Amino acid sequence: MSEPFAPENSALLLIDHQVGTMQLIKNIPMEDAKRNAIALAKMARIFDMPVVMTSSQEDHVQGPLIPELEELHPEAFAGRIKRPGVVNAWAYDPFRQAVEATGRTNLIMAGVTTDVCLVFPAIDAVKAGYGVQAVMDASGSPFDLSEDMSRRRMEDAGVVLTATNTLIAELAQDWSTPEGQQLIQLLFTDVIPPIA
Repeated sequence: MSEPFAPENSALLLIDHQVGTMQLIKNIPMEDAKRNAIALAKMARIFDMPVVMTSSQEDHVQGPLIPELEELHPEAFAGRIKRPGVVNAWAYDPFRQAVEATGRTNLIMAGVTTDVCLVFPAIDAVKAGYGVQAVMDASGSPFDLSEDMSRRRMEDAGVVLTATNTLIAELAQDWSTPEGQQLIQLLFTDVIPPIA
C-alpha cells in the first residue's frame, strides 16, 4: 500500500499528449482532455512537482507534444523522452529511469490514448511498487468500449482512477493555503465550467 498522495511525494507523468494523438480522443470532448492535461501541468508548477513527459514518433502522424506543455514546463518539455515507437512507455528504459530519478513514490499519470498509451505503463508502475492515479478526464480513447476495458484492467491491477478536480482537491487539502488559493483559482478558471 502506497503512502497517501501529497505534493512532496508525487510526480506528474504526461504520456503522448501529442497534437495528432489528441485527435483520436472520442469518448470525451478532445478539448476537455486537453484543458485538463494543461490544468495538471499548471498544478504541478504551483507545487513545484517533478514532471516527466514522453512522446512517440513525433515525426509521424502523432506529431509533437501540445505547445502549452512547453510554455508551462520548458525544461521537462526539452528533456521529454522521445520513444522510437515503443508502445509501453514503462518498458522503455529512458522513460522509466527518468521517473525513478524523480525520487517520488506516487505517480499521477495521464495519457493519450488511454487504451494504448496509458493502460500499460500505469499497470507496470503499480507492479513496480508505485502508487498510481490515472487521471481519466486528461486522457481518452477512440472508442467507449476500449476506454471501458482499459479502465477495468487498470482498476483490477490496483491503479486508482480519478479526475482532474478530484486530484487537485486531494493534493490541495486546504484552500486557504497559498497553494490552495492558486489551485482553487485554477479549478474555477481552467477546469470547472463557469457558474451561470
